[in-house]
Amino acid sequence: MLIGYMRVSTGEQNLDLQRDALERAGCEKIYDDVCSGRATERPGLDKALEIARAGDALVVWKLDRIGRSLAHVVTMVSDLQKRGIGLKVLTGDVDTTTTTGRLVFGIFATLAEFERDLIHERTMAGLAAARARGRAGGRPRVMTLKKLKAAMAMMADRDNAARDVAAELGVSLSTLYAYVDANGKPRERANELLASKRRVKRDNSVQA
Repeated sequence: MLIGYMRVSTGEQNLDLQRDALERAGCEKIYDDVCSGRATERPGLDKALEIARAGDALVVWKLDRIGRSLAHVVTMVSDLQKRGIGLKVLTGDVDTTTTTGRLVFGIFATLAEFERDLIHERTMAGLAAARARGRAGGRPRVMTLKKLKAAMAMMADRDNAARDVAAELGVSLSTLYAYVDANGKPRERANELLASKRRVKRDNSVQA
């Protein structure tokens, strides 16, 4: 059985477009979610995954309908494959029920792992530098530009828990959320920090 799933963010107008595409693909059941913010709870997707059985396939219009990051998508597809359930993406010609489709997702999984490792390496390098400066100058453990950029990248990955991100960056959870939201989007304080750095850089270039 083909099970369709569609998701739109608040303000999007393409729900009918997705439904039409899923119906043309032959989906017998279609579930949907209208999300705002990070929307960690997606009852429509949960229901679609609940009724899916081995031999079925989850069908989506675009790959980003089921996950906000490559790592999250790869994890979900891996879980589906363990249950004998395929994934078909209409706009990307991705189909994990075929040999070619599984090969494509193997490449995706490799890229997701590389992305995680790269973010981790950059984060650890930045923290090491921050700790070194802290020991030399006695600076307090506050949000810096490097930490902010790392926080934005790590929070954008749904696989990362906010508490773990805060611990790795060496800031409190409240400090983390004061600068970024649950999606890794910068808040007002983060924008102020980014703007101040841009002003300093601009002033230095003018003086030069």
